Amino acid sequence: MLLKFLFDRVVSFFGLIVLSPVLLIVAILVKVKMPGGPVLFVQQRVGKDARLFKVHKFRTMTVNHGGSSVSVAGESRITPLGAKLRRYKLDELPELWDVLVGNMSFVGPRPDVPGYADKLVGEDRDVLRLRPGITGPASLKYRDEEEMIAAYVQQAQAEGDTRPAQEIAVWYNDNTIYPDKVRLNCYYYRHYSFAKDIQMILATVLGRKMEYAGEEI
Repeated sequence: MLLKFLFDRVVSFFGLIVLSPVLLIVAILVKVKMPGGPVLFVQQRVGKDARLFKVHKFRTMTVNHGGSSVSVAGESRITPLGAKLRRYKLDELPELWDVLVGNMSFVGPRPDVPGYADKLVGEDRDVLRLRPGITGPASLKYRDEEEMIAAYVQQAQAEGDTRPAQEIAVWYNDNTIYPDKVRLNCYYYRHYSFAKDIQMILATVLGRKMEYAGEEI
């Protein structure tokens, strides 16, 4: 994957330069519209070979919200500006730095919080052989993940599920979405193609779908 490694370093370097005005504008907006907290959200995530690293994103939530790592569209801890940043993936722009320093790649599995990676067993642990990515097959399939979870929670509650909304959301993520993400990311590892990497990056930027692993993502 030498070509992938070189591509990540070169493109992230020039991406940070070209997008620096956007990064500055978003940083100012976060500081002005979401006062009382840091501009960047920095959190430990699990990287390649299960090594921990700090991921960098623009903050989209209220300070000291104390919530779950599973987000649901429309929940109060996500600010109005944060919702817009998430919708257009602008909150993830600082991850270009994580790519530049080698902790992440443009394409790969999303970096998990500690705890989820510990549940991987057998061949599913192949996911940990990859550098986490800004985008990837699972990210594309679940690009509207927060809306999907919110819809599931509403349906479950309408059908009489009395559990708290966040508990329903976590259950749905852990039992349906996360296992499917692992399946897709393992397929990516075992059928790696640089051409597919480029296609996934374009699909992410242009908001389009593509065929991958026998399905549309």
